[in-house]
Amino acid sequence: MVSPHSLLTDFDISLFNGGKHFRLYEKLGSHIVEHEGTKGVLFAVWAPNASQVSVIGNFNGWQDAQHKLYPRLDGSGIWEGFIANIGQGEIYKYKIHSHNFGQILEKTDPFAFFCEVPPNTASVVWDLQYAWKDNQWMKERPKTNALNQPFSVYELHIGSWKRNTEEGYRSLHYTELAEELTAYVKEMGFTHIEFMPVMEHPFFGSWGYQSTGYFAPSSRYGTPQEFMQLVDKLHENGIGVILDWVPSHFPTDAFSLSNFDGTALYEHGNLEEGFHPDWKSFIFNYGRYEVRSFLISSAMFWCDVYHADGLRVDAVASMLYRDYSRKEGEWRPNIYGGRENLEAISFLREMNEALYANFEGIQTIAEESTAFSGVSRPVYIGGLGFGMKWMMGWMHDTLKYFKENPLFRRYHHGTITFSLVYAFSENFMLPLSHDEVVHGKGPLLDRMPGDEWQRMANLRAMYGYMFTHPGTKLLFMGGEFGQPTEWQHDHQLPWHLLQQNSHKGVAEYVKALNKLYRSEPALYEKAFDASGFEWIEVNDYTNSVITYIRRGNNPEEIIIVACNLTPVPRENYRFGVPETTELVELLNSDAGEFWGSNYKTLPTLKAEQVEAHGREFSVMATIPPLATVVWKAKVVVKTLPQAEETKSQEETPKTSGRTKKIERTAEKKDSPAKTTKSKKA
Repeated sequence: MVSPHSLLTDFDISLFNGGKHFRLYEKLGSHIVEHEGTKGVLFAVWAPNASQVSVIGNFNGWQDAQHKLYPRLDGSGIWEGFIANIGQGEIYKYKIHSHNFGQILEKTDPFAFFCEVPPNTASVVWDLQYAWKDNQWMKERPKTNALNQPFSVYELHIGSWKRNTEEGYRSLHYTELAEELTAYVKEMGFTHIEFMPVMEHPFFGSWGYQSTGYFAPSSRYGTPQEFMQLVDKLHENGIGVILDWVPSHFPTDAFSLSNFDGTALYEHGNLEEGFHPDWKSFIFNYGRYEVRSFLISSAMFWCDVYHADGLRVDAVASMLYRDYSRKEGEWRPNIYGGRENLEAISFLREMNEALYANFEGIQTIAEESTAFSGVSRPVYIGGLGFGMKWMMGWMHDTLKYFKENPLFRRYHHGTITFSLVYAFSENFMLPLSHDEVVHGKGPLLDRMPGDEWQRMANLRAMYGYMFTHPGTKLLFMGGEFGQPTEWQHDHQLPWHLLQQNSHKGVAEYVKALNKLYRSEPALYEKAFDASGFEWIEVNDYTNSVITYIRRGNNPEEIIIVACNLTPVPRENYRFGVPETTELVELLNSDAGEFWGSNYKTLPTLKAEQVEAHGREFSVMATIPPLATVVWKAKVVVKTLPQAEETKSQEETPKTSGRTKKIERTAEKKDSPAKTTKSKKA
């Protein structure tokens, strides 16, 4: 060991200790550098309660006497040092002698960029240089990844999407996914992929939700550069990348963050605040400034180094409340005696502010299942600052409704319509995620009653309702072709089912839905704006039919949707429409190409001056059994000719300035397009 050389300045230390250093990955961990003409690796680790810290590895026989780190004299608790003549690929750990009862611990690097393939647990020295090719994507991202653009997400578990059956049934590598996955997602028409946590994790069965490597993609599938290549390839093909990220808890494994320097460094020191009863894991101490710097640096890292277009933040509800999943007496109230975790709330706000300020065009998405107010509202008005929030209520109600026998759905009609009561209180994403097809819940197809045809028809009708409902969309892998079994992480998806017409029909329908969703602005431009949705008929529980309108920025083009949620075709079904020239059918989930019954429908519908549903005009339609039908309508917008408009204004009696002002204000209030403004985080 030579005399220490540091990447840390006094300003870095000040930021770190104040919880404001958001790029710690540039300073802590292991970095390949040249010091005084000698190439080697500079190490820096935070261990304030250690009496001695050494770097151990193959280069010194895993002995802790040879390469000791030096404690900084500024009280930061950081140890650092330079080891000459080692570099890329060197495996290492920190050996920490604690002040706490003389404990001796061997720990992986919290800031490691790469790790050994599990079950091995050492960190790996690695350089992250990579020549990105996604300049065009990054340049256009502020527009294409905005909240007024289509957002159709394919959620994916890398380890079980597809396996290499010729090489021991192993998971595909990042490089293989770059070709196969990119081609598949592009063909299916999804706009984004959401990877379940790729961050390193020791237990494969945790699906990544017990993370140990907050700066390292899992080595199970390849190197950091190979993961970059996957992201790059997706971007080159116009597909955004969202990473599932877990700041809510971390595993108790002895080699990782827990009891890092012999004390509760990253976690709380008491079980009431520091241990999660559901996942048997530790909870981060969000009130400790250095921990906040660590976590926000991790969030920044994936957007910075790996060009992630967004983060889906796991288990936000468990972070917001101190009594989450706890019984009376098992939790500690906040300083005001309440149940809210004030430190976690502050952390989430600061994290979102940092991400949106530094990375143009990204989105953060909260998995949050409670009625906590303002999750997807800006921090400056008291919100948490997320771009979107999972609409868990919609998911629960929708699956509950479709599970009902269609004969009795009339008695549960409010279940399928209730989501529109609160649909615009947040920027909602509609999730049919992995959580709905595990732990004995069965696949989505199992929720659907009836024979095989009816089950497939129900599933297609539900997807049609989902893609035309306000909000963005998320579908877990396998759902796109009606996987008939519960997801199992040790097996690949049952791809052979695409040879069967029933499953192929569902896949073709999802592909058509994505195409429709991306091509019709009325389905996405006002996804979070009440002026983008209007019920035609919400109360026809007798027929279990709902009809509604979707609007975009162009007032002359609207989308009209009808869902018949029984196996009985509704012939000569009249519903009101705005004055239009005609309705053109865009998509019918009952079409033969989707394995539907191909029940008779007309390609166009002429609006008649017959009153229905409080509207002067209406159409007569046939709605097939268990089907969602989508039409596009051209609205006749009446405008006065210039001469008549001028004459009309001249004939208007003169009024006082005060009266004119009142009239203009009233007109503005009555305008439907201006009653609700779209709010963006």
